[in-house]
Amino acid sequence: MQYAYLGRSGLKVSRLCLGTMNFGVHTDQNEAFRILDAALDSGITFIDTADVYGGVSGTGASETIIGNWLAQGGNRRERAVLATKLYEPLGSTPYGPNDERGLSGFKIRRHLEASLKRLQTDHVELYQMHHVDRRTSWEELWGAFENIVHQGKADYIGSSNFAGWHLVKAQAAAKERKFLGLVSEQHAYNLMKRHAELEVLPAAMELGIGIVTWGPLAGGLLGGRSTTSDGGRRSGMSADRWERARPQLKQFESLCKQLGEKPAHVALAWLLDNPAVTSPVIGPRTAEQLVDTLRAVEIKLDDPIRKELDNIFPGLGGPAPEAYAW
Repeated sequence: MQYAYLGRSGLKVSRLCLGTMNFGVHTDQNEAFRILDAALDSGITFIDTADVYGGVSGTGASETIIGNWLAQGGNRRERAVLATKLYEPLGSTPYGPNDERGLSGFKIRRHLEASLKRLQTDHVELYQMHHVDRRTSWEELWGAFENIVHQGKADYIGSSNFAGWHLVKAQAAAKERKFLGLVSEQHAYNLMKRHAELEVLPAAMELGIGIVTWGPLAGGLLGGRSTTSDGGRRSGMSADRWERARPQLKQFESLCKQLGEKPAHVALAWLLDNPAVTSPVIGPRTAEQLVDTLRAVEIKLDDPIRKELDNIFPGLGGPAPEAYAW
């Protein structure tokens, strides 16, 4: 496994981040334990969850499973870099009108305390805003996050689903308070969804914010599904969009075949090749899927392959404003 600093922080994380959204949904606790153990054994230390992950098992189920795994001991907690998120309502709290979407000082403290209880730990390395809250001021947000950092309940603060200008505004407000601010932004980014190249990636690199990518395989489409009849449905794509995407995906899979590599591995290697990207979030449903994914870290892309991938998935033309102006 390879490691990189998370943004401008001094924290090193694995180049692959284990996403646990499937825990409690498609993956039961026993298999989740196997995945988590396999991750540590392979050198993947970066583990990402959120307080709402759990699906049919109920909100918080993913954190609960991870907490039960940590409780087994064997220096699991010492080796893991834990990241969780807040934004959504939990639906099972007595907070009345304050149990709603958003980020408030009221909510940040209570949600973190509940997450720590489920995770069976006294702190997380990274606490992330799952979405931007346009209602709450940065004075309130940074005041609340400073408190939990000073209390030792979180080491660093990150964001997710922020626009480029949100990152700039957040860091400007943090600088005024002489606070580190954001060290990471978890963002949707893959070969088929390259909007982040316009504003988010350039802003993150300028500000020293590490990009952690979610959806790196575009809902599985980049995993070799062009010949399956239900590939579009399984990724949430309409039938029309699926039919338009299939020729593109077939070209991609043909290129991967020439390289002798699996499409999923090449898609992840393309992300890892980007200097703005710290770690893609992978979401295996089994331990075997996790081990198979490790190959992506070993693949090196040369200029001809990068050009070919750009020809197949042309993106939006690079960073703004040149992407759409002179």
